[in-house]
Amino acid sequence: MKIHEYQAKELFATYGIPVDRSIVCRSVEDAVKAYSQLDSQKVIVKAQVHTGGRGKAGGVKLANGEVELRKHAAAILGMDIKGFTVDRILVGQAINIEKEYYVSYVIDRKSKSAILMLSKEGGMDIEEVARISPEKIHKFVIDPSTGMPDYLAREAAFKLFDDIKQVRQAAVILQKLYKLFISTDASLAEINPLVLTKEGEIMAIDAKMTFDDNALFRHSKIATLNEPTEEEKKEQNAKNKGFSYVNLGGEIGCMVNGAGLAMATMDLIKLYGGNPANFLDIGGSSNPTKVIEAMKLLLSDQNVKVVLINIFGGITRCDDVAKGLLEAFKQIKTDIPVVIRLTGTNEKEGRALLQGSGLHVAETMGEATEKAVSMCQ
Repeated sequence: MKIHEYQAKELFATYGIPVDRSIVCRSVEDAVKAYSQLDSQKVIVKAQVHTGGRGKAGGVKLANGEVELRKHAAAILGMDIKGFTVDRILVGQAINIEKEYYVSYVIDRKSKSAILMLSKEGGMDIEEVARISPEKIHKFVIDPSTGMPDYLAREAAFKLFDDIKQVRQAAVILQKLYKLFISTDASLAEINPLVLTKEGEIMAIDAKMTFDDNALFRHSKIATLNEPTEEEKKEQNAKNKGFSYVNLGGEIGCMVNGAGLAMATMDLIKLYGGNPANFLDIGGSSNPTKVIEAMKLLLSDQNVKVVLINIFGGITRCDDVAKGLLEAFKQIKTDIPVVIRLTGTNEKEGRALLQGSGLHVAETMGEATEKAVSMCQ
């Protein structure tokens, strides 16, 4: 789950991490009121959307005076940034920046722990820095049994600063950010940039956090900040119906029983030159109602040109699956071609039941995938 910058900054402030003073606004008039409250000649105006690249898209502007503020606020509100419409902005005091840095905590699957990443190349896409100059990114694997003790925080801070006063300031921020990261079950806590001001202060002037959806039941206040996209709503709806669904943006809709088989199906589609529209694991049931709901989910995606149903009949018999599919397609009318591969217990009986149904039946995974990909072209 993602939250907006202003919401992340509120969490930062709660944990004692220094942030710039800013006010969230939903209209130009709100922005003007915020400007008077901030009592600063120069202010920064930032779009609040759940995506990166705001600056490159024109969603971050510096305003020198109320006239410029009105112009920038009006231009940014309603702007489309990577498919997200800006419905609120953050107006904050402009900071005298001496230097920008990058700091984040993320979950590292390789080390099975949290990892701290730091770089003196703040304010840039960290992925680009990693690609061009990986030596400029410093990583510290955090032992969960010890966390972020003073010595480790100082060692990390020395990667960014030479002045001992700045190192001490940064070390405290690193410790507080780690505490926030762990206590909220976050999967990302990022400051980009963490800045050194010309007055010698270190503060976070941007904030980004994402959280483990499976842990939100422990954080009711954070859960209330959730603003799911249409795709995320679709995924949640699928979960409520007993499916595991993730939209991938391709043209071949996949309906598979079993997560491992679903992954293999998507790999094979890519191997044959196609693009899977989704990951969809419907489980082991042959219940026609479940198949109907799964098909509705697939067909609601306007990108889908072909549906590939890949079923392995283990405990669930293939003839029962075939009967369920036939019952389901009596209720679903679509011009989109459907390719079905059945294998396992009673597979011959299952395929025999599907003959003459108008569905494209295949015996092997390769045959089914090849048919689906060719029908897309």
